[in-house]
Parts: sequence; structure tokens; C-alpha cells
Amino acid sequence: MRALDRATIDDIGIPAFALMETAGRAVAHVAEEMLEEAHDDGHIAVICGPGNNGGDGFVAARVLRDAGHDAVVYLATARESIRGDAAAHLAVLERAGGVVRMIDDPESLGDLGDAIAGASLVIDALFGVGLSRPIEGHLADVVSIANHAQRCLAVDIPSGLDTDTGRVLGTCVTADVTVTMAALKIALASAPGFAHCGSVDIADIGVPSGVLATQAVRGGLIEQADITTWIPRSDPMDHKGRRGHVVIVGGMPGMRGAGRLCSNAALRAGAGLVTLATAGEVTADDSIMTKALSTTISDLLAGKSAVVIGPGLGQSEPAAGWVGEVLASGVPAVLDADALNLVAGIVEALRQASGPVVLTPHPGEAARLLGTTAAEVEADRFAAARALASRAHAVVVLKGARTIVCDGTIEDDFCAINPTGGPELATGGSGDVLAGLIGSLLAQGLPPVEAARTGVYVHGLAGEELAAKFGHRGVVSSDLPLAIAGVISRLAE
Repeated sequence: MRALDRATIDDIGIPAFALMETAGRAVAHVAEEMLEEAHDDGHIAVICGPGNNGGDGFVAARVLRDAGHDAVVYLATARESIRGDAAAHLAVLERAGGVVRMIDDPESLGDLGDAIAGASLVIDALFGVGLSRPIEGHLADVVSIANHAQRCLAVDIPSGLDTDTGRVLGTCVTADVTVTMAALKIALASAPGFAHCGSVDIADIGVPSGVLATQAVRGGLIEQADITTWIPRSDPMDHKGRRGHVVIVGGMPGMRGAGRLCSNAALRAGAGLVTLATAGEVTADDSIMTKALSTTISDLLAGKSAVVIGPGLGQSEPAAGWVGEVLASGVPAVLDADALNLVAGIVEALRQASGPVVLTPHPGEAARLLGTTAAEVEADRFAAARALASRAHAVVVLKGARTIVCDGTIEDDFCAINPTGGPELATGGSGDVLAGLIGSLLAQGLPPVEAARTGVYVHGLAGEELAAKFGHRGVVSSDLPLAIAGVISRLAE
């Protein structure tokens, strides 16, 4: 965004003062919509900090007052710290009759805190995208009071979020709506930042599309338009051989359900044939073939379209050998669950795989693969996905809230964020279903990164549809395969 601002101001010639005016007006417009929807035209507390974010707040307060609203600026910084275009807009606000109250120290905040906490709407214009250190002390108290208001509108990004990772820096405003300027920021679309943003409104502040196109974008959302391009479609000449044969290696004794869930998902996602390969006697739906595993599986993999290994696999010595055979087979492979644990110490060896590989770790598994902790993975999910994808030379699906897909087979660290799904997928077996779904899409001919992106999007959408029926805590993983079939059918149409 700093590069976009510079290019718009210096190359195109749109003054920064004008951009700030447009941004503030966009905030004021959304604020009016929020109050109208709530049938509440009470006090509006506009909390402003020292930077351009505060400048947007000065404009919003002026526009709202001009429209007849009780909007007051609460300035959480010394006046002398406000410079440049923000200072110019503060002067305009006051010349136009705007009210500015100081909350730059604990005493003044104590006097005015009730007015802020009791406001019909707080507009958070405290910090913008440039925050790089934790919010502490007096400013943390300002954030706490803002979070007690009936509703909150954040300007560009909720104060306290690290824009590039979505981490909370000390404390954070939790907004009902965020008005962000020109384009989404990583923190607004990925976890954990998205949970603090509410609904996000992207404001067109005048950055020309040509300027947007010049920037190297390192992240983006998976959207339905992408999926409808990639998703496999039926053909009048289809037969089971044309739709691919997936082998599922897993579902060992004591973990049978993982293998069955994975197999059912692969079949419901459109694969023509599915074989569940496991140890001992096993039962599966009549439409799923079964194979008793021996010490080697090379013959089983010959001529197959895709293989998923790991759900309910265990970490025995034979299992480690099967993972090695899968990687040497050249068959497109999804490594999940125990298969990931078996390669944790030899991630770089995945670069020697004879065929494409998709890894589907949750944060704990990603931490073991990277030799770090789950907390460190969650602190910067983008960095973790990129590091693992690069080291493994594979497509990585870093699961969790707002799953990330990164393709380490190309010299590009672009990360795709999946916006679908929610807490309804926090149930045992959900990951097994996802692995089978991605394996099925591989078998039907999708390139690995498209299979991964399509898989996580469809999986999440299926979860959302089930949650609408059963609630977030009423969805179980065995519900998912049939829901996936329905989602794929609708998207294909």
C-alpha cells in the first residue's frame, strides 16, 4: 500500500490530501449505513492517532458532523505529533466547527472514557497499516474502551493488527465493519486477523487500476470464479477409466474410519475408481475397492492416477517404506497425517519425488516438518507455508482457519487464502475428507496447485452448507462427502 500511495501521488499526480479526503468520506458513508441499519443516531466517537489513519478519521468526523450527526474526535496523541496531510485535515475539521477532545493521557481518558464506551459507534482511526510494535500502556487502555462500545468501524485495518501477518500486536480493536482502502490487506483476509475485522468493505479512493497492476502481489483470495474455471465437468463420453483411479493408503486397525472417510470423499468428488489399501480385513462401501497391504505397494500404484497416503496410516517401519514407494512411483500424491510425520526429518528429500506432491499439514504437523513450534507457525502462517513449500518443492496446504495454499514448485511465493469454511470443520476426520477430495481432483487431471485450491474451497463451502442445517457444532466429518458432491455439482453448473 505504501508503494501504491507513492505511485498514485508521485507518478499519477493525485495529491495525498485528496486521497485522504476520499478515504474519510468512504468511512463516513459506511458509518451512516451502520447507524441507519441499527436505527441508532447516537454519539459517534472517532478515535484518532498520529498518522494518516488519524487523518482519515478527521475527514470522516467532519463529513458526519456536516450531515447532522453527533461526531466527535477523541485525539489519542499529542497535537504536535500530527504532521503533513493529517495535520492539514485536522485544521480543516476545526475551522469547520469540529469538536476535538484530548485523550492523550490516562487522566483525560478517565474523564472521557464513559463517553467513548457508551457511544453508538466508535470509529477506530488510531493506527493504520504501518503499526510495527505492540500496543501497550495508555494506548492499550484506549483500545479496551473502544471495544466496549455498541459497535465499531475500523479505518483500513483494526488497530493492533500486523498488516503482513494478521498477528495481534499486544492488543487489538475488534470491529464489526472494516473499511479498507484500495485493496484487501493480508491481515484482513487471513487468520487470525480476519476474526477482528467483521465484514470488510473495500473503498475505491482513486488509486488507478493501472497502478494496482504494477505491484507484485504476494497473496490473494481463492474465489468462486477461479473454482468454476478449474472444476472437472462431466462429458457424455465419460467412463470410470477416464475419471481416474485413486489409491488410498491408510485406515490401519484402530484407525479404520480415517481410511473410509478419505475413500468416500474421493469417490463423491468424482473419481471413477477408488481403492482403499490397508492392513488386515477391512470393510468399506460396496463402491470402494479394498486391497490388503503387503510389505511393498509398488505394484498397487502402477497405472494409477493419484495416491493419498497418511490418513490412519500409523508410523510403523512398513508405513515409512510405503511413503518412500509413493514418492518414487511418479504417481501424483497427497501426503497427509501420519505420512507427514514420517517425513518430518527429511523434508528436503521430498524434492527428489518422481511425481508431484501435495502436503496437507495442520499447524502442529507443519511445525514438525519445519523443526519449529505450532505457535511460531501460527504467528506467521504465510512465512511457514512459503518456507515449507520451498523446502519440499511441493504444493503446501496449511490447514486451519483461512487455509493457505502455496506452490513451492515455481519460483514464486504467492499464497492463496481460502475464504470458505469455519468452525464446523473443527471435527475429527475433516482433514481425512479433504485429503481424499484433493486426491480425487488430481486423479481427474487437475494440476496440483489447482487441485489443492479447488479442494479447500469446496471442502469449506460444504462445511458452511452443513453448518446452516446443523449448526457449527452439529457437523460431523461423515456428513462432508455427500455435501461435497452437491457443491461440486452446483459449481460445475
